[in-house]
Amino acid sequence: MQIVHITDLDLPGLADYARLTDVALRRVAEPAGGLYIAESSKVIVRALAAGHQPRSVLVQEQWLPDVLPLLAEWPDVPVYVGEAAVLEKLTGYNLHRGALAAMHRPPLAAVADLIRDARRIVILEDIVDHTNVGAIFRSVAGLGADAVLITPRCADPLYRRSVRVSMGTVLQVPWTRLPEWGEAAPLLHAAGFHLAALALSDDAVSLDRFAADPPERLALILGTEGDGLSALAISAADTVVTIPMLHGVDSLNVASASAVALYALRVPAPADGRIDGCR
Repeated sequence: MQIVHITDLDLPGLADYARLTDVALRRVAEPAGGLYIAESSKVIVRALAAGHQPRSVLVQEQWLPDVLPLLAEWPDVPVYVGEAAVLEKLTGYNLHRGALAAMHRPPLAAVADLIRDARRIVILEDIVDHTNVGAIFRSVAGLGADAVLITPRCADPLYRRSVRVSMGTVLQVPWTRLPEWGEAAPLLHAAGFHLAALALSDDAVSLDRFAADPPERLALILGTEGDGLSALAISAADTVVTIPMLHGVDSLNVASASAVALYALRVPAPADGRIDGCR
């Protein structure tokens, strides 16, 4: 194992971890070199289990014995080790989860391949908050949808905050990017999906009524914070669905709404308790 004790913060291999604040990550459309950052041993385990290739690992000295066994199949991957104060100076924040890994991004799957056997998929249109993206992925994994499709301007699920909030489920739920609606809607309809837009509308169907007899193959479309779904998304939808609310509240946070809708529209789990696509 290539264990490198940090004595110089200018080591070339440390550039992937330099000043990893969420603000800095939000300004980058694609992290340099096609990488993402996996934070904590749990997330690193899920990344490796998903077949993702590590480029390097950064770890506090006391966490080294926990991390080394995870890399048994990757003896050539450098493991940079340092004290907490040194790592905080490098990354710009307290590495309280003990370990980071710079992971190579896997190539995105074609939409048609990803949805071929799916029954429930979730579409995220232009959601910009990484916390919401991560929370929705966690709901998808826990409540049994098969895949997530994100629009071209949606926040990156592999940003550090999204991965952390999702508890690493962005690494186990299949996902890819959709083209623009003019191409995406016909593609989804051709695959047999009923498109249900979660939005406020005078002609919307209540969620409980829609869930009483849901389509066999369903794509649930969730919109951006504040403005909700675009006119193009709503016009592409076969049905507009709304969650009935009380006390003058018109809507929920998009991550909360995703959990409510996914629970109502869930496909019964098989007898072994596993959900296809989210093992």
